[in-house]
Amino acid sequence: MPFIDTKLNVTLTPEKEQVLKTRLGEAISLFPGKSEYWLMLNFTDNCRMWFRGYNIPAAMVQVQLFGAAEAETCNQMTKAICKIFKEELNIAPDHVYVKYESVEHWGWNGENF
Repeated sequence: MPFIDTKLNVTLTPEKEQVLKTRLGEAISLFPGKSEYWLMLNFTDNCRMWFRGYNIPAAMVQVQLFGAAEAETCNQMTKAICKIFKEELNIAPDHVYVKYESVEHWGWNGENF
C-alpha cells in the first residue's frame, strides 16, 4: 500500500505525468512486496515553492508505506526518484526532497490491514 505524493513548481504535461507514473511504478518495487498494482500517486504541479530563496525547479516527494522500510532501500529509492525527476523534468537532484513515512495502520476496502 504505497502512496507517493509529489509537489512540483514546474508544469507537468499529461505525457510527462504518464512517464512519471510508469517510472515510479517500476521504482516502488525496490521495496520488498511493493508493486505498481497497489501504488497510488498524486501529482500537484505549478506549486508556489521556493528553494534556497529562489523560485527554481524543485520537487517535494513524500513516500508513504504500510509497514517498515529498511534505510538502505529508502536510499535506493531516493536515488531512483532523483534520477527520474532529473531525466524527465530536468529538476536537479539537489533540488528534490524525499520524505518517507512508515504507517502501522492502513485502511482499504472498509477494513484495515
